[in-house]
Amino acid sequence: MSNALSLVVPLILLGTAIYALSGKVDVFSALVEGAKGGLRTVANIFPSLLVLFPAIYMLRACGALDALANVLAPVFTRLGIPAECAPLMLLRPVSGSGALSVATEMIENHGVDSLVGRTAAVMMGATETTFYVMSVYFGAAGNKKCRHAIPAALCADLAGFLAAAWISKCFWA
Repeated sequence: MSNALSLVVPLILLGTAIYALSGKVDVFSALVEGAKGGLRTVANIFPSLLVLFPAIYMLRACGALDALANVLAPVFTRLGIPAECAPLMLLRPVSGSGALSVATEMIENHGVDSLVGRTAAVMMGATETTFYVMSVYFGAAGNKKCRHAIPAALCADLAGFLAAAWISKCFWA
């Protein structure tokens, strides 16, 4: 099975080359057009990313994220979510790399087999970097109207956080 899977990419490339040669497709022109489209996409999404990443860094560096997590920790505890997961829940919808560093710190501090560590790991897999994804997808599509998409995605993230905490408690508490 693994031998067949290792042949998938070469077979796709070979099939593309055969199709291009038989259909008299100018492969170089097609590649150049694809590169131009990629650069246009980067130009469309770059401004939102330029604002997003420094804002995340500043929130973490000034302690605002930790202060907000401390304020919301009792609410999360009443919902059955470990209070230590509050920074992860606040950062995950905004930044995947920032959330990964917070989750890594939590796992280092509490242990891999702890409820907090396992809940953090399940939360990372059950949720998405909503604002990053929205900025990339809507920027690439040139869509400025995302009125209902962001609240719906944040509700999905909240459902993912709650499900991750409850499932972790069911399996490991």
